Amino acid sequence: MAPRLDFSDLWGKDTRKGTPVVVTMENPNYSVVEIDGPDSAFRPVEKSRGKNAKQVTWVLLLKAHRAVGCVAWLATVLWALLGTIKKRLIFRQGVAMESEKTGKGKLLFRIIKVFLVTSLAILSFEVVAYLKGWHYFRNPNLHIPRTSDFQGLLHMVYVAWLTLRADYIAPLIQALSKFCVALFLIQSADRMVLCLGCLWIKYKKIKPRIDGDPFKLEDVEGSGYEYPMVLVQIPMCNEREVYEQSISAVCQIDWPKDRLLIQVLDDSDDESIQCLIKAEVYNWRQQGINIVYRHRLVRTGYKAGNLKSAMSCDYVKNYEFVAIFDADFQPNPDFLKQTVPHFQGNPDLGLVQARWAFVNKDENLLTRLQNINLCFHFEVEQQVNGVFLNFFGFNGTAGVWRIKALEDSGGWLERTTVEDMDIAVRAHLNGWKFIFLNDVKVLCEVPESYEAYRKQQHRWHSGPMQLFRLCLPAVITSKISIWKKANMLLLFFLLRKLILPFYSFTLFCIILPLTMFVPEAELPVWVICYVPVFMSFLNILPAPKSFPFIVPYLLFENTMSVTKFNAMVSGLFQLGSSYEWIVTKKAGRASESDLLAAAERDLKTVNQPLIHRGASESELSELNRLKEQKESPPPAVKKINKIYRKELTLAFLLLTASVRSLLASQGVHFYFLLFQGVTFLLVGLDLIGEQMSQ
Repeated sequence: MAPRLDFSDLWGKDTRKGTPVVVTMENPNYSVVEIDGPDSAFRPVEKSRGKNAKQVTWVLLLKAHRAVGCVAWLATVLWALLGTIKKRLIFRQGVAMESEKTGKGKLLFRIIKVFLVTSLAILSFEVVAYLKGWHYFRNPNLHIPRTSDFQGLLHMVYVAWLTLRADYIAPLIQALSKFCVALFLIQSADRMVLCLGCLWIKYKKIKPRIDGDPFKLEDVEGSGYEYPMVLVQIPMCNEREVYEQSISAVCQIDWPKDRLLIQVLDDSDDESIQCLIKAEVYNWRQQGINIVYRHRLVRTGYKAGNLKSAMSCDYVKNYEFVAIFDADFQPNPDFLKQTVPHFQGNPDLGLVQARWAFVNKDENLLTRLQNINLCFHFEVEQQVNGVFLNFFGFNGTAGVWRIKALEDSGGWLERTTVEDMDIAVRAHLNGWKFIFLNDVKVLCEVPESYEAYRKQQHRWHSGPMQLFRLCLPAVITSKISIWKKANMLLLFFLLRKLILPFYSFTLFCIILPLTMFVPEAELPVWVICYVPVFMSFLNILPAPKSFPFIVPYLLFENTMSVTKFNAMVSGLFQLGSSYEWIVTKKAGRASESDLLAAAERDLKTVNQPLIHRGASESELSELNRLKEQKESPPPAVKKINKIYRKELTLAFLLLTASVRSLLASQGVHFYFLLFQGVTFLLVGLDLIGEQMSQ
């Protein structure tokens, strides 16, 4: 160790002069400070020496004030929750009960009710045993009393339950829990591999690149570059809130007008909305935009049928690429210039997929939690699969397809509710490659109400299981390599679409509360706490601003496992709700740039006279009628919240298990069950997301 070369003490002894000074204040509220030497005033003073009784009193009062404020806030929240339960669950004010259209949903609800009733009955026995001192469940070495030890009929029943639990119930639960834990660890390892792949991409700065800038004036003149013919499709159905934003954004795409055609594919069954969309298309056509309006009289096949009908037009054969945008998507003007050049010199490239960005991600807690999931999906899952495998599921929008790839793969099929994933799988089996552009973002919305989000997730998780059943023979007999087949079947379908909702619901919503009543099969702490928190941490990495929501995210994902599990089983066994398509409700949010652009367009319209190019008198009268209908307010629709029975029943099951955990003094298990039960309660009462009740 190097010697200390500190001469401050020696210097202080040589230069210290004078005598010590004692300063005493007459006011007793101040303490006494002794200065010993000229530099003593600059030395740190012990905190305890600078406090008197009055200061300590003020500190204690401040801490007490904070504690009282925290208790008051908790009491207010609890009182508000109880008031909401009374209003929505007991008096049914402003709410509607969730309707079950299929026997599958009713069966799952009945199974959950059986678990709840059983747990309540067992809890009553446990409470009586706890009060009477029969604490057999606290002893790790279970002792079954002899007949001579029986203290009555109730004691006899309780001991019989202990025997049944230890010999028959516990082994079954242990076997199922070990199976689910194994699946949980496999899925966690898959997530970690994806995250490592994403870090490698960031470290090496790997991303699809365009050689040079083909759209610079000198490059275009020098190379004789020609803009390819691009078809843009906007499928929509009763999209009153967002149709104007999407059509406006697409019409402002920077591309030669003679090499771009926009198709507005309107499947609306509301005539007033049809008129509004027609008026918007007519206005842009008058400004010189090459845009057409299409409406099907027979709406079959939902979105897939709509796209299939549009691709059957004769003029489509003149186009090389097709870009697709859902009704709430607002691409930037340079979207095609950032995506289409990737096809040049890449004849095997079939799809270029852009990333989504959300204008309403900070609207409420539900939108924030969705943003976490989707950021991980795009930045980790799709980017890694695009870089290393050249394959991922098409997102249905914000992508550009080579029309030849669509035709070679059989075109749009109406056999599932995930037509986008269907065409992607078939194109991959035919040898086409995909790339994902993480830097190209298209604005859109996420659902703001739990009802809309729940229906969206049901479609997203039932459709892949339908597709898995239908395309399994094609995958097995395809000519792609064995490892690509294994990736598609084991990872893409089974692990991420089937196993994930299965173990999440079974392990955390069924097995965990049951183990509170069967302590012989108790789950270890690392399964219910450490690993889930770590995996939630990995999921939040692509959205670092969402770290404060890591606990709500973990609890909400477990809550959504009920809907995902229900949808997965419906799609796998082809039940009634598996082919149900409900358009996701949008709010019509606009970004700040969109509002400024709209204001600028309105100003130009006011300052410049409108020129109707080649419009006849009948067309002008039709346009005026459409304008009047557009200016009329939409009919008022009464919005109400819903009560979700499965979520509420599971909430009571988890809260009952938390009481049993409290009797056994299980800290981590108790808190997890308590908070998870409260989360199920909030979701079951529709208290997350947009509140509709007036």
